[in-house]
Amino acid sequence: MARTDWYKDMVFYQIWPRSFCDGNGDGVGDLWGVLRKLDYVKSLGVTGIWFSPLYPSPNADFGYDVSDYRDVDPAYGDLDVFDQVVAAAHERDLKVVMDLVINHTSSEHEWFRQALADADSPYHDYYFFRKGGVDRRGRRVPPNNWDSLLGGSAWEYVESLDEYYLHTFDAAQPDLNLDNPAVRDEVEGAMRFWLDRGVDGFREDVITFVSKPKGLPSDVLGLPGARGLRLYNCGPRLRSYLMQFRRDVLDSRDCVVVGEAPMLGARKALGLTAARRGERPLDLVIGFDHMQADCLYTEYLPRPFSLRKLKRAYAQWQEALGERGWCALYLENHDHPRVVSRYGSKAFRAESASSLAASYLFQKGTPFVYQGQELGMTNVSFDSIDLVPDPQAHAHYRRMVEGGKSPQDALALVNRVGRDNARSPMQWTGEKDAGFCPGDARKAPWVAVNPNHVEVNVAAEDEDLMSPLNFYRHAIRLRRLLPVVRSGRYHEFKRASTRLYVYARESTWSRLLVMCSFSDEPVTFRVPNTYGDLGDGVLALSNYYVTDSEADDANQLTLRPWETRVYVFGRDAVLVD
Repeated sequence: MARTDWYKDMVFYQIWPRSFCDGNGDGVGDLWGVLRKLDYVKSLGVTGIWFSPLYPSPNADFGYDVSDYRDVDPAYGDLDVFDQVVAAAHERDLKVVMDLVINHTSSEHEWFRQALADADSPYHDYYFFRKGGVDRRGRRVPPNNWDSLLGGSAWEYVESLDEYYLHTFDAAQPDLNLDNPAVRDEVEGAMRFWLDRGVDGFREDVITFVSKPKGLPSDVLGLPGARGLRLYNCGPRLRSYLMQFRRDVLDSRDCVVVGEAPMLGARKALGLTAARRGERPLDLVIGFDHMQADCLYTEYLPRPFSLRKLKRAYAQWQEALGERGWCALYLENHDHPRVVSRYGSKAFRAESASSLAASYLFQKGTPFVYQGQELGMTNVSFDSIDLVPDPQAHAHYRRMVEGGKSPQDALALVNRVGRDNARSPMQWTGEKDAGFCPGDARKAPWVAVNPNHVEVNVAAEDEDLMSPLNFYRHAIRLRRLLPVVRSGRYHEFKRASTRLYVYARESTWSRLLVMCSFSDEPVTFRVPNTYGDLGDGVLALSNYYVTDSEADDANQLTLRPWETRVYVFGRDAVLVD
């Protein structure tokens, strides 16, 4: 089967299964809940689903610590119900993409159990085991100075083996050694297993970390807290591994491969998504630059939000990938706080949710919408660190308190930037538990529901024509309708503005003009002369009611707080007129 680029016309909806919909009443989201809500997913206008990990896992990192690559976690169902979900999705013309985590496994994976049990086991070389050293004081020290990205050393000592193993994340997530051909064979086997069950591709977790430098040298230049990262991010054999998976498995299937690429940058992303000598390692790359508009490298180093920084990141990726590469467009996923609480407005929640949507949905690339994002869901707040499920949050909390921050201030930062903000239950109704659990549920939701579910929920927004939910529906439909969105050149106006983001998509015969206010106050904007009067185009989308005279106002208009408008000019205008 020849591979095609169908993904360029897609809009994906990300489901974090544990918090999407509880179908069996045990307080945990599952595949039975997904089956119940597929018609809702379809109603959004999206054309694909990306599932965060569904594999068996002890949940040290909520599914990103995989203990079996060829099964479904019993909390979510089994392979039979998974097959039902895939079939039901395909009946609704929805593609299905699986998360694939191959940088590491769970420490409870059978491979790692065997590796710990016997240093002579072939599974020992599935991971990075090394002897440590001794410092001047005679103390045992790790093999190198690499840091775990969650804090502390990236090495864990195993007394029974008198060896350390490498974990670039949590100690419960030992890194796989992809230099070992047997490990790459295992990865390919897992790919075939799920492709044979009908899935349409993979989102590959932290894929740019999987190639470690030979000899695992210490990092003499790396910054404390991130030592080692510069040596294995886009490591020496990354391209070789990805192309092997292409040749052996993926090129024979009409599927998509999306790579998560932290700290990659647009130019390197182009190298992974643009064909070179007929080889293209990845179809799409998920970058992080635009998620640093209010922080320095990580949300746990917060800074005031900068619209200029956000626009600069948008432009760098749009312009760098140009005609040769392809972007994965997103503003939310399971790893980030809710974007309305980060970049939007508390006073204008609904309006800012819609303006943020327009800011990225009409860029060049393939958009991803995270569950609840379409409602303008906001951050939650926990009264105690003991109520926070995320192990990453606990690691940061400990570091902050040990560094002298008060427990209250540390908890306040966790509540502001923690990943559990994106993992609170999907808000279906204003009723008890936000409709996440069935009426006869045996248990409450596994994590607290946001109290604002009384107002912010699917049932309420479905009936409100100006809600974020209906704005997303209209925006996704418009994006899929207009050829200029797929092929048009990206051009930005007002780059220096701290309150406006205005960009265009332009082709020979059509133009799309997107205006997004990022202000709680009205903002006046003069339309570029090259666009003539607004009346020459069609107002295709807005998050405020706009009269005909307002829509056709000559070249100057005043946008209301967080107002967004999308105008279409030229040949594509007849499609929306």
